[in-house]
Amino acid sequence: MRNRFRREELPSSRTSLTVMFGWLSVALLFCTVTASGQAQVAAQPASETPAAPVSPPMEALSRARATVEKFFEQATNVVCMENVTQAVVGKNGKANYREESVFDYQLQANTNSGALKLVESRDTRKAAFRDSGRTLLITNGFTSMLLIIHPSYESSYTFEPAGEETVDGVSFAKVNFKAIPGASSPAALQLRGKNYPIPLSGTIWIEQQSGSVAKLVATMDSSLSDVGLHNMRSEIHYATVHFHDPEEAYWMPVSAIIDVETARQHWRNIHRFTGYKRFRATIQVEELETKR
Repeated sequence: MRNRFRREELPSSRTSLTVMFGWLSVALLFCTVTASGQAQVAAQPASETPAAPVSPPMEALSRARATVEKFFEQATNVVCMENVTQAVVGKNGKANYREESVFDYQLQANTNSGALKLVESRDTRKAAFRDSGRTLLITNGFTSMLLIIHPSYESSYTFEPAGEETVDGVSFAKVNFKAIPGASSPAALQLRGKNYPIPLSGTIWIEQQSGSVAKLVATMDSSLSDVGLHNMRSEIHYATVHFHDPEEAYWMPVSAIIDVETARQHWRNIHRFTGYKRFRATIQVEELETKR
């Protein structure tokens, strides 16, 4: 089956501000992290002092690191429909203007080169109405916010337990994270062709038993006012998607809400992911009889 998805930027007007997760080219997710990025720890001599007990939230974080790698594997096997709302928000917190678009969406992951490379692919189903007088926000790659807890970025953030929370009978561990100054960041603002790393801090909600992330909230840790960015907040939700014949359960993003503010503008983009289908590639080999 031929992959019919082409890489395409989100709809924008004549002028736009681009906020991306991962190091991206223009409105295109292309993030590379070391596939074997586990931290190398030198062997330490045995100590008579017993190790301090690990809190349940930090145990859940360890399970989540392994689950994240599986997520990127499964993401390549599915396609879904992505509904994107790009809005300009007024002082009352409500949208003064919005554009709606619909795409067939796939997050492609490749580790053939020894590193994890991520690319978002979109095929337009419904293009948005264009108002060339509006400045809109382009947001890409936020489904991959889980890179924050990928082993390759483990040294870029500090993580602390933040208690536990039960929702609808399910127990979630809460873990706070904060960017380490000067460390590499998977989030960037692209403005006039230049990337500006965004230091992020926030909270992760992790299902205790499976290690699956249910929600991740991140905010900009410090102002980038010198390039016009005053505030950024993102909230990503994930859920289990069930497939049949064969029976499988994938853990996938279901929504992403991104708010960005400058001195004069406030934008809010909402991405919704629905209608997940497994994407199968089949290869048929035909044997031809050789005539003598």
